[in-house]
Amino acid sequence: MKERGMIFNGEMVRAILDGRKTQTRRIMKIQPEPSKSRSGDFWFPSKKLESMVHISDLVPGNSPIADCHLFFQEHCCPFGAAGDRIWVRETWAEAGAGAPELQLYRANYPAHVPSHYENVPPAEEIRWTPSIHMPRWASRILLEITDVRVEKLASVSDEDAGEEGYPADPSPYGGRTDKWLWFRQLWDGIYPEQSFKHNPWVWVIEFKVVPNVQDNPA
Repeated sequence: MKERGMIFNGEMVRAILDGRKTQTRRIMKIQPEPSKSRSGDFWFPSKKLESMVHISDLVPGNSPIADCHLFFQEHCCPFGAAGDRIWVRETWAEAGAGAPELQLYRANYPAHVPSHYENVPPAEEIRWTPSIHMPRWASRILLEITDVRVEKLASVSDEDAGEEGYPADPSPYGGRTDKWLWFRQLWDGIYPEQSFKHNPWVWVIEFKVVPNVQDNPA
């Protein structure tokens, strides 16, 4: 089992905390191309395996070898395979000398701060640290990968789009109940250069929240 950090914005952190987000999609750095050896299939290079890997190799049941898809997950997906863990990187801050053991998290500040802490400063007065600079010991959310697959972005189902963190209150999105259209709007706002119109190949990572136990907090 391996652990890797992954950045989530505030909206998605809140969705994870609320139990509304159990999937995340990340653009494949090297986009698959039509296979030259398997008609109708697509492939992409794996630096680790030093060979081309077919999309179909990542699908359970496509090989007579048991758990073959897990082997390709482990050697191809940069975010890990089923059973690996992801610690969430989010915007955060240390409370300071007055509360050295307390970390602050922008996503749901100050709601997450225990009630016995008094005189909590307003969010705009806190010197927040960007998520990319969060160390492992400061992370409060740990995810376990339950499945990994590859698909074209626009092929996401309405149900899976909802698992990307469909809001409990969709009114800021025009009250939209079509989860696919909601997710398209969300994605295009984050990745304008790789929008639904471009329809890139993406890693689909399904996960569940697990206790945040740190074997090596350093």
